Order: sequence, then structure tokens, then C-alpha cells
Amino acid sequence: MKQHLIDIRCRNLNTTVKVEMGTSLQEFYNQIDLKLPYRCIGALVNNRLEDLNFLLYQPRHVEFVDASHPKGRSIYLRTISMVLAKAVDTVCPTRHLRIEHPISKGYYCTLDGRNGKVDADTIAQIKAEMERIVNADSAIEAISAPTDEVMKLFEHQPDRVELLRTTGTCYTRYFRIDNFIDFFTGVLAPSTGYVPVFDLLPYANGFLLRVPYIDNPTALAPVVPQPKMFDAFDQFVEWNHVMHLDNVGDFDRIMHQKQDSDFLKVYEALHEKFIASIADNIHERGNVKIVMISGPSSSGKTTFSKRLAVQLAVLGIRPVVLSLDDYFVNREDTPKDENGEWDFEHLHAIDIELFNQQLNDLLTGKEVKLPTFNFEDGHRHYYGKTMQMTDDMVLIIEGIHALNPELLAKVDASRVFKLYVSALTTISLDDHTWLSTSDTRLIRRIVRDYNFRGFSARDTIARWPSVRRGEDRWIFPYQENADVMFNSSLLFELAVLRRYAEPLLSQVPQHSDEYPEAYRLLKFLRYFEPMEAGELPPTSLLREFLGGSSFRY
Repeated sequence: MKQHLIDIRCRNLNTTVKVEMGTSLQEFYNQIDLKLPYRCIGALVNNRLEDLNFLLYQPRHVEFVDASHPKGRSIYLRTISMVLAKAVDTVCPTRHLRIEHPISKGYYCTLDGRNGKVDADTIAQIKAEMERIVNADSAIEAISAPTDEVMKLFEHQPDRVELLRTTGTCYTRYFRIDNFIDFFTGVLAPSTGYVPVFDLLPYANGFLLRVPYIDNPTALAPVVPQPKMFDAFDQFVEWNHVMHLDNVGDFDRIMHQKQDSDFLKVYEALHEKFIASIADNIHERGNVKIVMISGPSSSGKTTFSKRLAVQLAVLGIRPVVLSLDDYFVNREDTPKDENGEWDFEHLHAIDIELFNQQLNDLLTGKEVKLPTFNFEDGHRHYYGKTMQMTDDMVLIIEGIHALNPELLAKVDASRVFKLYVSALTTISLDDHTWLSTSDTRLIRRIVRDYNFRGFSARDTIARWPSVRRGEDRWIFPYQENADVMFNSSLLFELAVLRRYAEPLLSQVPQHSDEYPEAYRLLKFLRYFEPMEAGELPPTSLLREFLGGSSFRY
């Protein structure tokens, strides 16, 4: 029989190979002389992530990925989540698993909610069953079926049914291992043997699913204690439970019932109440004269600072903003990165000695001449601006290094109140799929960059890995130094942002390196019932990204 050959461009090798029509990605990978650093776990086909069972019937561009690649890691995490879900179904079928959120370099999981204590023996049994499933290397079958049929398969999980109804798609893909089925929004590995590196440890009332390093899938990432971060998550998760909002499907149900207006007001009020309590805390400490605020990109730090200033003013405290940017060293003294480029995010891009000296002078009542950094000529100047603190004054200083102890090494720590602000998404897509906090921030930034900085979604996505590297180095290691963590996420925000982000993401060209991320975010946003921004108050944190704020930026 005559073979029908098609051209497949392998981007890893930058070469075109003729293959027989109907060849799977796994067969194609075995056919070519390609050795990834780690085991191949999936591939980008025309910049869309596919599993290794995907069949090639037309000419395509293919890029194979292992679990050290961001897209490959997502496959690893979804696959180990399904292995965990199957193990729980076998060991304790009457208990309800929730994989809630990332913490301590792993993922916090509960059985029967946060009040359902999981004992060490149960955790050990689940882990042993996971090891058995992995060692069996059972096939993971991806099955596409009419969405209404899939909804019937999961009819005992109303939140998933609502989630699938919201997408409006004709067909939905679900997954099967032996006789166990589950639903995930992306690609999984071909079999359970692809995810051998994991662990389970008791954590709070539940347990921690430990996963490998981001860049080394053969070794477990160390557990990093994050009690304050866990409490920040826990506070909002408990509030979600009170509101009967555990998953996006629950949110979509409220939207369908036209309860969104009251829902929005409640969560905006929750933010305001928490900010007021922080102001009370600062006031009650009595001797606080410096408030340091840090957090990752697009966490809403600027609006938070302005709202905190209002609440401090209510208590008779006069907040004054001091810009850390004005303490940059002169351009020629700026540290350089590994590529020889100016590293403006480096701690020593700031004149720490001058900063500490001026803060101490201000704390002792002296008048200081404040610098102004000129970004055009790259030098610090003095234009006659002075400051002298009064008894009712508190300095508010925002910056990525605000929680780094080296920044204020010579300042009396008792005079400083430290705040960490981030968008800690506390609602899950469903019980086995958490929402990434970085996804929320990236979508915020895409909308803001387009509205106020003239950047396309493609531009923002291209910059995002560099932004994340800076956060990993300069922000996240110090977040537990905060006196208080503020969760800036709003439960409804992705439903509001969907209307703004979708048109921008749709403009990212398929041939670009940024397309896989844009395509993933588009698929992700379709699970949220769209929500109008009209009722957002002018002081909402979301206004920083959408526009219409009553604050000046």
C-alpha cells in the first residue's frame, strides 16, 4: 500500500522530517534523533500543547517538551493531580479531595474540607497507592465526548457541571485511568509512569503534595515554611466557604442567578474592612513611623497604598509617600546582570547607605534634603525638596525590596511596619484544579499594559518570564518577613477582566513564541461567566488595571 507522507517541522532540531500520515507524536519523537534533558512529556503542535498520543495528519510545526519546560511542567502537575485523585478514590472513596492552592513549594490538599483532619496513617496509605499507580504505568486515556454527555458523567459534582455549561463548547475532553475518570482543562501525560517524583506530608489539617523543582523534574523541591502565607490563604478560603463559593462553578451559578451585584459589594467591603484593620494595627503599635509595602508585579500595591493612606488619615495619622526610586545609585554604579545589562531590580541598584541615613535623620526630627532621580540622565539630583517629620506623620514606602532586611539594616525595626501585598487567588477551578496566582496577576498586567502603557498582550507575555525571575530572586524569599499579608485578589475579578483580556489575547499571532500562553489563557478565561465592571467602586483595586479610579497614579 502506498504511504501518504507529510512534512513535520521539528523546531527542537530546526529540521523538516517526512512522516507517515497518522503518526503519533510519540512515534515521531522515537523516529528522530532528539534527546531532551529529561523524559519527553508532551509537545507544542503549531504552538498548541498536545499529548504524545496526538496524531499527525497534516503538515505541522512540532516542539517537544520535557517537565523542565513550563508547558511540560503543567502536564506533570495535572498528571500527578489525577494520580492523587485516583489514589484517594481507592483508599477512602467516601472522602472528598480538594487540591486547594500552592504553598511551601507544593500544593495544599484537604479531605472533606479544612475541618476534616487527615491522619498520618491515611496519608501514608494514599502515598502508597499513588506509588502503586505510578509503578503500574497505567495508560491515561483522553476522551472527547459531547459536553452534555460529559456533564452527565459528572452529575454528582454540580460545580463541574456548571463549569462545563459555562464554556458553551460542543465537545469536552475528560480522562480515564482504568475505571476512574476525572476532568482537567489541559493535557496530561500518556501514562502514570511519567510522574515518579512526588511526596505527601501532613500539613495543617490536610497534607502537602510535594512536587519536583521547576527546572529539575528528577528531584523534589524542598519544603519552605510559609505560615503567614498559609494564614493569608486560609482567611479568604474560609470566607469563600461561608459564601458557599469553593469553585468557579459556584461563582458561575451565582452569575446565572443574577446575584452578582450583591456579591461584588460584599467582597469590596471585605477588602475595605481588612485595610481598615491594618490601619488600626499600625495605630495601636504607637511607635510606627515607617510603613514598608512589597509585593509582586500587578498585585495592586499602588491602590492598596492609597487606600491604606485614607484609613490612616481617619485615625489622625498623616501619611506621606517616600519614593524608593529616588534612591537609585547613579547609572554608572548600577550592578549588571549575567548578560552585562544594567540590573535595575538588584538590591544594590539602591543607595542603601543614603536611604538608611536619611530615614534615621527623619526619625530623630532632622530636616533632610530629599533626592530626585532623573531617569533620563541616570543620575540623582537635589532640587531643594526637603522633609521633616512631625509627630502625626508616617512614611509610606513601596518597592520590591521593602521586606528585604538589608534595605533597612540600620533603622530601628520597632519603628517599621512591613506589609506584603499579592493577589492570592483562593477560588479553585474545580476540586482538583487550582487557579494560579500568577495567572491572575498576568491577566491584570495584560489589561493594564494595554490601557496605560501602550503594550500589546504579546509584549506583556514576552516580558513575563523576566518579571517572574526578578520576583523569585528579590520578593518571594522575603515575603514571610511581613507583619501582615494582604490578599488583593477579588473573587469576581477574572469574570470582569475576561471582557477586557479576551480581545487582547486573541490578537497574539499563532506563529509567535507568546501564542501558547495566550491560547492557554483564552481557554482558561472561558470558564468564567462574564461580569460587567460598571458597579465597581472608583476605589476598587481593579480600577488600577481597568481605569476609572478616583485615585491619581
